[in-house]
Amino acid sequence: MSRLAGPVRVGGRTAPSRVLFGPHETNLARGRRLADRHVAYYRRRAEGGAGIVVTETASVHDSDWPYERAPLAALCGPGWSSVADACRPHGTLVVASLGHAGGQGSSAHHQSALWAPSRVPDAVSRELPMAMEEREISALLEGFRDSAALAEESGVDGVEIDAGQHSLLRQFCSGLTNQRTDRYGADRGLLLREVLAAVREVIGDRILGLRLACDEGAPWAGITPASVPEVDGVDYLVPVRGSAFADARPDLRTEPGFNSRMCRALSGRVLTVLQGSVVDPAEAERSLEFAGLVEMTRAQIADPDLVRHVRAGTRPRPCVLSNQRCRVRDPRNPIVSCIGEPRSGHETEDPPVGEPGSGEVLVVGGGPAGLEAARVLALRGFDVELTERAERVGGMVRVAARVTGRDRLAGLVDWLESEVRRLGVRVRTGVETTAADGRPVIVATGSVAGPRDYAVDGGRVLDVVDVLTGAVPVPGGPVVVHDPLGDWVGAGVAELLAARHPVAIVSPDPVIATQVADLAEVNARLQRAGVALAKRSRLREVCADHVVLEDVFTAERRALACAAVVHCGHRLPNAALAGQAVGDAVAPRTIHEAVLDGRRAAVAL
Repeated sequence: MSRLAGPVRVGGRTAPSRVLFGPHETNLARGRRLADRHVAYYRRRAEGGAGIVVTETASVHDSDWPYERAPLAALCGPGWSSVADACRPHGTLVVASLGHAGGQGSSAHHQSALWAPSRVPDAVSRELPMAMEEREISALLEGFRDSAALAEESGVDGVEIDAGQHSLLRQFCSGLTNQRTDRYGADRGLLLREVLAAVREVIGDRILGLRLACDEGAPWAGITPASVPEVDGVDYLVPVRGSAFADARPDLRTEPGFNSRMCRALSGRVLTVLQGSVVDPAEAERSLEFAGLVEMTRAQIADPDLVRHVRAGTRPRPCVLSNQRCRVRDPRNPIVSCIGEPRSGHETEDPPVGEPGSGEVLVVGGGPAGLEAARVLALRGFDVELTERAERVGGMVRVAARVTGRDRLAGLVDWLESEVRRLGVRVRTGVETTAADGRPVIVATGSVAGPRDYAVDGGRVLDVVDVLTGAVPVPGGPVVVHDPLGDWVGAGVAELLAARHPVAIVSPDPVIATQVADLAEVNARLQRAGVALAKRSRLREVCADHVVLEDVFTAERRALACAAVVHCGHRLPNAALAGQAVGDAVAPRTIHEAVLDGRRAAVAL
């Protein structure tokens, strides 16, 4: 029997499993209220077996509007009630997260000064906040008290206080941001204790949880595991790391479960929750040696039925930790989703698999689009054959997984392949398909190298796919990586090649990899690897022993030594077969877009 999928007492209540779906930004809110989409989103995780669902953090005071679609607690009563009603039939406990972003917020939306313990500019935005006085501190305490009372009236099972990475309460607890000389400076944990006491007073015996920053990555003045504020009276504690100096949500390069040591150190005080990229049920099961609950948020975005799979002994859809669709703090306000499960965040719009069907269907191409199309068609009852010209299915995802630090991507196509085979899809590899024989056909034949906007005069240009697959050897000497797209491909290839060659990366942007969420870390890795960064430059000519670059602002030209150029530009569709094209056979697609294309084509058939 799995302890992870079994019940656990939290406070005075029982959760049906030890898996927690943690608070995170979704961009599902409308008018700062929890919307019907929130209800469907949380209901789906409850159906899948989540023990506790913690709703998106709501601001406890209207001085806090950290991102455009951030919920405001005063407006969340009906939403909390609807979420609780939706999750209750499944036994899932619903906890409302309450917080205030303080100096890490944004003044763009409410157009007033940010609140903070001291006048310390935020390390990211550089905005200088106002220092809170007694009036603002009293209003904040009242905001937490009123918000908790509203949550209690709405029928939720408890409240979680956010004192994590993006929180005003963390800023009060930290020497980095709290330079006060009054009692809140002499005792930096005082405000946090006052908030917890006020909330406990109004919610009574309902669950009181605390998300607490225990390592800011700044030992010279910040919170460290040895200086975590003492707190009492909470029913569970989620120790997290993070500040402007330590990322709380790393990507697929970071080993999962990175907070295990910190959680283990605090486990004797109170029921602790292990948080930190835990996506493997086996790892989560092992962590119950020291943790009472395990937060598996991204894993349940990737597969809402995670706990059901644990109970059944089956394999859930993996979370590859790419952050490509689940990290939504973005001016474009994307809705939370997953590259492998595009229905996440869109539960009110997209059907799970569509109506039952019958007959034979041919899917040509075994990349993520073709595999997803075949999987959904098989679930609907079609007799499906999938052909792939390569010796192994997986398409461009397997190529991408060869880039340093991105090997986890292959786990998604491994899962898709196992699913189509389990569902009885006839998979034939090493086959070039030129006709559909009268069957409906879905064309997922991928892409070919695209055009180049520079001259080649005796120089050597290699396509990035040929380089990653080893189809073409990279000659000795300096290599120039041409990166007109500014995504992870050029930067990843440059870092990979730097182990064997002098490498320069050429980008028209002022910063390398501008389309990547962790661009600061990407640039730091490139420089540590010794990659020369040719920014604000366009590639104009490739010659036998050098390339010619042009400054995008001044048009000044310069030469750079080069034995070969690795071209990382756009690719073009390879759709030579008639049928419903999906994935790269339509246009250059991300993994998410390819999977979504394949699913929609399969549902529409």
